[in-house]
Amino acid sequence: MAATPAPAPVLRPMHEGDLDAVMEIELRAYPFPWTRGIFQDCLRAGYPGRVLVGDTGLLGYGLLSIAADEAHVLNVCVDPLRQSRGFGRRLLRELVQVAREHRAARVFLEVRPSNAAAIALYHSEGFNEIGRRPRYYPAVIGREDALVMAMELVDADIASMPPL
Repeated sequence: MAATPAPAPVLRPMHEGDLDAVMEIELRAYPFPWTRGIFQDCLRAGYPGRVLVGDTGLLGYGLLSIAADEAHVLNVCVDPLRQSRGFGRRLLRELVQVAREHRAARVFLEVRPSNAAAIALYHSEGFNEIGRRPRYYPAVIGREDALVMAMELVDADIASMPPL
């Protein structure tokens, strides 16, 4: 008898009850992780957050801020044990869709220049480098710049994104 395939992961809004699992992933993923308080503050401020949940639990999460006609991807993270399976792309697309639903005209994000995989993902989804923030991120020695990337949201963007 063939094994039943696992159900597809489900995207849903993030809530405070997710923060234990979010923090487990955050601590595994980053040498300089966000604190639980930062996540709590974002949720209490009403920032849209999303979690991707699979049959084994939380796979990843993302947070977005929206003000006026601009959105800012604050954090997108996939459990390091489950990366390279399209989950980051799915989370990013969901955050862009949330920005669109809130009538944002553009979406911004920052990324470490050393994070080649994330930069490649963002480029493949239509983000372009528009600037650099010197000494933005903490690093083991000193600080690391951030690349600032942006995407203009026009009606054809979602239709033109490559399939998952």
